[in-house]
Amino acid sequence: MEKLMADLKAQIIQQLNLQEVKPEDIGNDQPLFKEGLGLDSIDALELIVLLQQYHNIRIANPEDGPNIFYSVRTMAEYITAEKSRQG
Repeated sequence: MEKLMADLKAQIIQQLNLQEVKPEDIGNDQPLFKEGLGLDSIDALELIVLLQQYHNIRIANPEDGPNIFYSVRTMAEYITAEKSRQG
């Protein structure tokens, strides 16, 4: 899980072109939106693309998005659960 979270931080920075942010600047449990990293709805779409490109995972229910993308840890937990569900 730690490696996955580290990978996700690097992928988020690359996908969103956050040139001023380093992976160590993003806390595992830090909110990604609003008061946390400050991402917006456009960034959310990019995170959906990130899940598809890097992890071959599609979000079946868009209403789950806020819970999935709350933090790096919640994204990692979702990826882990989906991969184990897929077999």
